[in-house]
Amino acid sequence: MEGILLGMGNPLLDISAVVDEEFLKKYDVTLNNAILAEEKHLPMYGELAQRKNVEYIAGGATQNSIRVAQWMLQIPGATSYIGCIGKDKFGEEMKKNSHDAGVNVHYYEDETTPTGTCAVLVVGGERSLIANLSAANCYKSDHLKSPENWALVEKAKFFYIAGFFLTVSPESILLVAEHAAKAGKIFMMNLAAPFICQFFKDALMKVFPYMDYIFGNETEARTFAQAQGWETENVEEIALKMAALPKASGTHKRIAVITQGADPVVVAEDGKVKLFPVIRLPKEKLVDTNGAGDAFVGGFLSQLVLGKPIEDCVEAAKYSANVIIQRSGCTYPATPEYPISQ
Repeated sequence: MEGILLGMGNPLLDISAVVDEEFLKKYDVTLNNAILAEEKHLPMYGELAQRKNVEYIAGGATQNSIRVAQWMLQIPGATSYIGCIGKDKFGEEMKKNSHDAGVNVHYYEDETTPTGTCAVLVVGGERSLIANLSAANCYKSDHLKSPENWALVEKAKFFYIAGFFLTVSPESILLVAEHAAKAGKIFMMNLAAPFICQFFKDALMKVFPYMDYIFGNETEARTFAQAQGWETENVEEIALKMAALPKASGTHKRIAVITQGADPVVVAEDGKVKLFPVIRLPKEKLVDTNGAGDAFVGGFLSQLVLGKPIEDCVEAAKYSANVIIQRSGCTYPATPEYPISQ
């Protein structure tokens, strides 16, 4: 099991705080969205850091999913992760956090750029994410190609990358995708955010044929459909169309997994759709939806690498997401209360 699952992405230190509607208006931010920081957003990070209720949590979509998969597996060294951080205090915090989580991290450390951060604005349990990539944006495929890091690729049987990494190193993604296709391994991605489907459509579609699993939520799925010119808003139909798009290798079929908040999870496979109801949570127990989608994927991956059927993967995914939304940020208790068979 050592190194069976490898993630690549943008490691960001989440700066999380509960704010009010006025704060959102001030920085022109909408809830339940994920965007890249613009000039107008930059003063926000300093303002958040001054708040008494601010929390710092190692984040970034892929890193969250890998940490949750590692937590669910409870098998030392089962997961690895690659991304770029700065040589600074936040970078050291990130390394410590990841090692404590049991993930084998191989960060590329940029000496000239600070570690990336993500403002997590929480209002009534709902969240908005504004990512300032900084060092995360400096990842180079040369780091991936080095013998020490490519050994992680060779060792892994499963790969997971959130679509956000398409904005940084599409070349690295294709290297891993092509390796997975040649070696008959499982390659997985996440639509990540509506802007990826719209503005990084070409990069996304270049790698889409290699995807054995595609994850996303209903908003991302509908935006993807719109970008493809599909005249439907029906999530089940969109999931079926995604699963049916051409594949680079015939070794594995493609499975599309789309979450819909409190509505059932949609899984499209072999031209059929299965629906899985989510775990209901009373409103008063909802703390923060930040990381819910990442945790869902992490739970799913934890069972997939154990060779479990799709039903078990979805159950673990639902459990992980349910745990995370009852806590602040993408955090979890010491051990999962979940049946884990190894």
